[in-house]
Formats: sequence, structure tokens, C-alpha cells
Amino acid sequence: MKKVAIIMGSDSDLPVVKGAFDVLKKYGIEYEAHIMSAHRTPDLAAEFSKNAKENGFGVIICAAGMAAHLAGVIAAHTTLPVIGVPIKSTFEGLDALLATVMMPSGIPVATVAVNGAKNAATLAVQMLAIDDEELALKLEDEKKAMVEGVIAKEKKLQEELCK
Repeated sequence: MKKVAIIMGSDSDLPVVKGAFDVLKKYGIEYEAHIMSAHRTPDLAAEFSKNAKENGFGVIICAAGMAAHLAGVIAAHTTLPVIGVPIKSTFEGLDALLATVMMPSGIPVATVAVNGAKNAATLAVQMLAIDDEELALKLEDEKKAMVEGVIAKEKKLQEELCK
């Protein structure tokens, strides 16, 4: 199975990104996490991206705040899918969201919600599950568990209302 790379623009992104670690661990997906900056270490980011496929990665998640150009820089140097996680730092994360989602034609970045590292990891799992039936079944089981959880909460609510 291919690995997932998680690239953070700064160590201050780690509290949000830990949610992605948890999701990937739950599905048994190997991952690596690194700190690279689109602005302070652009050569390092480009080099990592250029070699990611050969190094066994199938998806790259990039988390960055403020100007948030990291996902775009990574996407510019690879054919692997890149998922951007805008990190809330200034302007409620709107600056990071816009910088991540507004990519030029030919350099796509799938973008999740501000601080949406868990959804980024789930999307990475879904991408890897395209060619992995066992992983796809785990995703289906998780969806069923979510349905059961909502039904249980609804039942509890109705019981409370009837008291």
C-alpha cells in the first residue's frame, strides 16, 4: 500500500494535523510527517515533491496557514494528488483557504475546510481505496458506524423529549 505524506508549513500546525495522524492510524496507513515551507524552504519542498512518487507515496496532504502556498508548490512538482488543509491563523483562516483553493489550471489542489485535517486524511484514504478493496471495505464499515451513531443519538433525543 502506498504511504501518505503530511507536510506542515510550521510546527504550529501540528495540533490540527494530529487529527490526520489519528485517521490514518485507524485505517492502518503508513504515513510520514515533515515540516517544509513554501517560502522559507522552497527547494526542499520542491525536491520532496518531485521524488514523492518514487519514495512510495500515493497522496500528499499539505497544511499551512496565512499565505498557505505550500500545497500549490507541492502540487506544481508532482502528479500525485495533493490535499490542502488551510490552517486558521489570521482572518479566521479565510486567507489560508483562498490561497489553497485558488489554484491555476493544471495544478489542482483538493481543499478541505479550515483546520479540516481529519477530512483530508479521510479523503486520502478514499483515494488509496480506489485500488484497495480491503481499505474500501473499512471505509464502508466506518460509514455504517456513523449511521448507527446518529440513529442512537436520535433515539436518545426522542427518549428525553418523551420524559
